[in-house]
Amino acid sequence: MPESPSRTLHLNAFLMSTGHHEASWRLPQSDPRANVDIEHYKRLARIAERGTFDSLFLADGPVLFEDVAQRPAGVIEPLTLLTVLSTATEHIGLIATASTSYNSPYNLARRFASLDHVSAGRAGWNIVTTAGAAAARNFGLDDAPAHAERYERAAEFLDVALKLWDSWEDDVFVGDKQAGIWGDNDKIHPPRHRGRFFSVEGALNVPRPPQGYPLLVQAGSSEDGKDFAARYAEAVFTAQQTLADAQSFYADLKARAGALGRDPDGIKVLPGIVPVIADTEAEARRREQELDDLIVPWHAQRRLAELLQVPIEQLALDGQLPDDLPPVTQIQGAQSRYALIVDLARRERLTVRQLIGRLGGGRGHRTFTGTPEQVADAIQSWFESGAADGFNIMPAALPSGLELFVEHVVPILRARGLFRSEYVPGQTLRERYGLPRPANQHVAIPAPAAAISAAALTAAPAPEPEPNPSLVPA
Repeated sequence: MPESPSRTLHLNAFLMSTGHHEASWRLPQSDPRANVDIEHYKRLARIAERGTFDSLFLADGPVLFEDVAQRPAGVIEPLTLLTVLSTATEHIGLIATASTSYNSPYNLARRFASLDHVSAGRAGWNIVTTAGAAAARNFGLDDAPAHAERYERAAEFLDVALKLWDSWEDDVFVGDKQAGIWGDNDKIHPPRHRGRFFSVEGALNVPRPPQGYPLLVQAGSSEDGKDFAARYAEAVFTAQQTLADAQSFYADLKARAGALGRDPDGIKVLPGIVPVIADTEAEARRREQELDDLIVPWHAQRRLAELLQVPIEQLALDGQLPDDLPPVTQIQGAQSRYALIVDLARRERLTVRQLIGRLGGGRGHRTFTGTPEQVADAIQSWFESGAADGFNIMPAALPSGLELFVEHVVPILRARGLFRSEYVPGQTLRERYGLPRPANQHVAIPAPAAAISAAALTAAPAPEPEPNPSLVPA
């Protein structure tokens, strides 16, 4: 094996029921009820761990996403599912999506701290701001807050979560049985937070997580999303269709992080890729076409109309997108995904039918169809061209697509010195990403290390401990 370079890939397995292609459930070998089958997810987790992936990732949202006629609908709540998967695996990271729009900081901080304890430091949080009126109406609102307001709420939410995780110092435990003293009250720091969106008084009721904080992940690529990621994120999931766009996003995000005083290497960019793999390119194309042929056009057409915020009557299947689509600034949903899809359709002059086929596999993420060597070449090219630090692997069909990637692509990446062959025993998810454990903002840092760095947080004590809400993690 060639000598490994100093920089190696990060690979995350994005798990979604029968696979990311919307018609994957219709394949003869697929189980249409896999979305709620815990044994199915255990199998996927073990396959990914056999491939020494950094982590697993589960998407989520507080709304029934799909027309139940279209594809498997309904998912197990991800923190609950990942807690189970933590007992079925030993090393792989466990990243759950949770919304800052429809949760409270105290309960969510507690749940992520609990997962980190249960898994011995393998938890990650994909931080999302939920768009759409459907989700809002599940929480007594007529519509979702505006795009910018959702990110303002998310920033305060995360600041409160950091205070809560730091509300216990690491050495609270005393355990003096003779004196009858279990812990040191002086090392508990209630947040006493009063802000625009949240009021949180007391300390968390679970000790500080093994990682200090779970790995902080973010997936928005709008301007607000990139600003939020530059401030907080340690890993970023993104959808990019072209190498040039991926390079631009990568450079922009790293520059924003650097402008905030962070080490740009402390934020890992992982574009999504939907690999369709076979021994020959022709066979891979046949597999892709088999999936595309199973798409029900009306379902996909309706979903596209919802995303583009136009009447479905304006989307003729064999015509191109209308010229008078709303500008991206008027989109209160996923602005970056809207821009990506419109750009894809315009750039390649796709009909609505062709666009639906392109989106069927990965909802805007890049689909790559070919041999294991071709998939490995594509991954290596983006990795070495300033477009990615790794990839969010999104198999079109599960479990077969993940098995093919692990059995045929991962060995090529290992042989090229681009990916690990084994895990480091006892390593946390944060350590696997090359990130140190953040310092507790209530603990004074010795003078030689007093400067704020991308690896740790500091805080200025106040008469009543009130951590600075502007402090951010690496």
